[in-house]
Formats: sequence, structure tokens, C-alpha cells
Amino acid sequence: MQAAQVMTFGAATIQPDASIREAARMMLDYRISGLPVVDQGGNLVGIITEGDLLTGITGDGQRRRWLEFILDPEKPALAAISPRAQTVGEAMTRQVITATEETPVQDIVKLMKANGIKRVPIVRDNKVVGIVSRADLLRGLALEAKMMPDATAEDYALRDQVLQALSGEARGSRTSINVLVQNGTVELRGALPDASLLEKLVSAARQVPGVKDVVNRLVVVRAHDCASSDA
Repeated sequence: MQAAQVMTFGAATIQPDASIREAARMMLDYRISGLPVVDQGGNLVGIITEGDLLTGITGDGQRRRWLEFILDPEKPALAAISPRAQTVGEAMTRQVITATEETPVQDIVKLMKANGIKRVPIVRDNKVVGIVSRADLLRGLALEAKMMPDATAEDYALRDQVLQALSGEARGSRTSINVLVQNGTVELRGALPDASLLEKLVSAARQVPGVKDVVNRLVVVRAHDCASSDA
């Protein structure tokens, strides 16, 4: 099994000049704990995680107050807290552990364990095409365990076709979608910036030859928090 077979397609990204508040809000809205950071050309330049936002903050109480400050800096009770970084570029980790679409899943597991990380951006020509998290690995391994060998090959081939259809509809938008396929049934999970795009993606998946049914588990996040920062 390779990274392309389990990765979340179109991982949400952010640019270095974005505020740490925007990064925190995106993590909350997309239900993720890290964001690849890209420049205006879409090249990967870093990654920002909850850990980066909380650097130097100790104790549960202080961490909670810090997150409150990031999202609502006008609270008088939090005025004494001074952020160590104002932008994503100041807070991000610059040395990013990456993999390609062809990287075997077991190698990604080794990367996570060796580096103590929870997610690995998947890149092509230094452009982020997806991300593999621990949850993606678990879902992929669980799905593979339930399938007969022949069915696995057929469903993974169908998944590739669905991903191609979705990439055409989602081009230029900020999306974070995981696609699971079993016995011709496609399950879509992830976050999107608006309801109209959600409908287009579900429709595109249904029209792929061989798809028997589409289970829609996509969610729409606030549009004002998802203005695209991708090039």
C-alpha cells in the first residue's frame, strides 16, 4: 500500500504571512492539528502545528488561556499574555518531513515514529498534493484488512478515478478530503469552504463509472475563515 492510497486529498494549507489566529481557527474548523505552509508559488516552506502555537506555554491553564488569546485577543483578562509570534512564518517549523505518493505506507509509519510527528505532507515537485495523518493510516489499514485481494485492487483503482474527478472540481479551492472505497461504495470525508462545492464533489463522485453509491460525510466550514491562501 502506498501513500496515494490512503492520503487526504488537497490538504488545507496556509501562507507564511497569515496570522497565527488564522492558523488556529483553520485547525479548529478543519478538525486538524497541523497545516502545511506554502509560499505564493505553492511550494512547501514549512509546517505549523498546535505544538508550534503553544511553544513556551506550560501548564494546562496557561495553554487554555493562550488558545483563548489567539482566537479572542480583545479579552481584558488575557491582556497580560504576549504572543511570541504574530505570523505563521515566525511560528512554523521549517524542516518538514515529507513523502511522495509512491512512498510505502510502512515507510511513513517509520517516519512518524522516528520523528515523533502525527502527519506527513505528500509532495510532488515540492507542491503539496495531500497529507497522511495517523487517522488516514488507520482507516487505510482497517479497510485493507476487510477486503479480499481482488476487491482491494479494483477499489483502489476506482479510488484513483474518483480522486481525479474531484481534483477537477476542487481546483483552486481550499479542500481537505479523504476518499475511501469499498465494493464500489465511495465515502467522502473532510472539510470544504462552501455548500455548492460540496454538492459538485458529491455529484462528480457519483458520475464516475463503477461507483455504486456515495456516502457523504463532508462538512462545510465558515467561508470567511477559508479564503484561499493557496496559489
